[in-house]
Amino acid sequence: KAVVSTQSTGILDADMSHHPKFIAEFTKVQQATGCDIVTGTRYRPGGGVYGWDWTRKLISCTANYLTQIMLWPGCSDVTGSFRLYRREVLENLVSCVTSKGYIFQMEMMVRAKQFGYRVEEVPITFVDRVYGESKISSKEIIGFWMGLLHLFATT
Repeated sequence: KAVVSTQSTGILDADMSHHPKFIAEFTKVQQATGCDIVTGTRYRPGGGVYGWDWTRKLISCTANYLTQIMLWPGCSDVTGSFRLYRREVLENLVSCVTSKGYIFQMEMMVRAKQFGYRVEEVPITFVDRVYGESKISSKEIIGFWMGLLHLFATT
């Protein structure tokens, strides 16, 4: 799940839904801009999702839209997990994130903005997993909404 260098740590899905070909672009953007986090986005020109049914797209778009309205997280794709962090930034964020499940991805970006970390986005294409099945369930969706409300109330 993680790609490690001496200064940065990359996180991507191990089921091949995040293509490793984007890692070079993430590294290039981080080096060129000096940003703290590079995040892949499905919701900017050049990004996209392939292989999802309309229900899954609706859930993802709705979650991201509501998060934008309620939390202003400073990035367009808070539910994605394809990111490159400066190691010390990742360590700091992990030490203060309390969320469990999918919501932790959103909390990482909300806390990053709260702490003043600089975030850059790289458009990515997300392809539905080649191996395994989605772990998203009604329990995860309810947990997301509860987490969203918690972050709204506490940040």
